[in-house]
Amino acid sequence: MTSPQDSPDAQHVVLGKLTSSYGVKGWLKVYSYTSPMEGILDYPEWWVRLDGRVAKYRLTQGRRHGKGLVASLDGVNDRDAAERLAGAEILLPKSALPKLPADEYYWHQLEGLEVVTAEGQALGRVAYLFETGANDVMVVRGAADGKERLLPFLPDEVILDVDLDAGRMTVAWDPDF
Repeated sequence: MTSPQDSPDAQHVVLGKLTSSYGVKGWLKVYSYTSPMEGILDYPEWWVRLDGRVAKYRLTQGRRHGKGLVASLDGVNDRDAAERLAGAEILLPKSALPKLPADEYYWHQLEGLEVVTAEGQALGRVAYLFETGANDVMVVRGAADGKERLLPFLPDEVILDVDLDAGRMTVAWDPDF
């Protein structure tokens, strides 16, 4: 699954961020939103967005470094060039993501879905998801009441149905909770 980061448009998902330069040869520190974090290094081409501009880079090398990651991008050969990319988002076309088995979803697919109870009562929309260790949790914001609900993403227990085409998720959840 990918992270709860906002997608820049309908065609891309944000996989991570270039945080700062690393060393003098143009390497960059990378904050990955993928799980596991090294998953971002599986994509050989990164679209990098900074200040509204997007440029495509080829990932030449990447590795774990301490608690994070570092990467080298083609054409970024010195510290100054790397520093100019600090703060940029790493994008990937959604079409480049691996296909998932049935009943598995990327977070970006769930964000924005209307959430209704099995009885048809609207709870709101999925604002974002986060990991807890035990299971993923959806933050559902009610449009009518403004209430924010935390629902565990537990298929067949809480999540009864996900219909991406209809933009709707049906849940077994008490609306008063």
